Amino acid sequence: MPLIDGQGRKHDYLRISVTDRCNLRCIYCMGEEGIEQITHENILSYEEILKVVRAGAELGISKIRVTGGEPLVRKGVVDLIGSITAIPGINDLAMTTNGILLDKYAAKLKQAGLKRVNISLDSMQPEKFNKITRCGKLEQALSGINTAIEFNLHPVKLNVVLMKGINDDEILDFLELARSKPLHVRFIEYMPIGDHDCGYRDHYLPLTYIEEIAAKAGLPLTPVPLPGGAGPAESYTIPGGQGTIGLIHPISKHFCDTCNRLRLTAEGNLKACLYWQDEKSVKPFIDDHKALKKLIQEVLNNKPVEHQMGCDGKCGSLKPGSMRSMSKTGG
Repeated sequence: MPLIDGQGRKHDYLRISVTDRCNLRCIYCMGEEGIEQITHENILSYEEILKVVRAGAELGISKIRVTGGEPLVRKGVVDLIGSITAIPGINDLAMTTNGILLDKYAAKLKQAGLKRVNISLDSMQPEKFNKITRCGKLEQALSGINTAIEFNLHPVKLNVVLMKGINDDEILDFLELARSKPLHVRFIEYMPIGDHDCGYRDHYLPLTYIEEIAAKAGLPLTPVPLPGGAGPAESYTIPGGQGTIGLIHPISKHFCDTCNRLRLTAEGNLKACLYWQDEKSVKPFIDDHKALKKLIQEVLNNKPVEHQMGCDGKCGSLKPGSMRSMSKTGG
């Protein structure tokens, strides 16, 4: 039986945050002071994560994405990838990473069964990359991207959060990257996630801006079928491109009516929507397989019709669901 929510949407996708810790401090993900980290005692163990995945797989979950924080900073994550791969019903396993540690882990991840990666890259200018991440080195991220290509973690997707006044002058550089390499560059609208993000409107740009810049440069965006695991992205090619361009519009074009995902946070809470605060802990049910399956369905039954990101022009009037930072939820 398919896993259906209260709005009739079929769900087959679980995003699992294995840690809230990260080796970067991206400006849209957390405040400058960082975050209050989950203690070792409170973080969900790998054994508990696998129990949730097994329950979900029996309900129709077939696609898993491992996220963070930065998932590669948690010890043993390669073994977790191997264990998830072995669960009957799971046929698609991906990871979202900042790429900094991919040089070290890409070969092991591929061998363990990881199919593909999404790599966050918000600037190709070293100084700006360091400013956005507050500590990162661009050459490490670029090396990780090349390593992902080398080990065929395909399709290799780059997640670029478009920010007015910060990286909107690099659009043509990213388009060139998709032209010259087999990379799928996905521009994502800036989202107000986390209580540090009340100023997000100062940097928000709708993705129609990408289309305008491309057209002015004589690079028409031609719609194409989505690459594997493309989710809500609109996918395009540019003339001579080895890769594709993706546009993800969580603010200007809600795709809530086709949402197929659940999220499991690092401390073990199931969330049916990235934006809303509603969540349920799996821990009281972790050793009761039937109760765990019932909980998953219960969370889905209460999934809202849509989020309310960007619902008006005043941050203070946003619904209080956005107060958990992205690093605390899992991207």
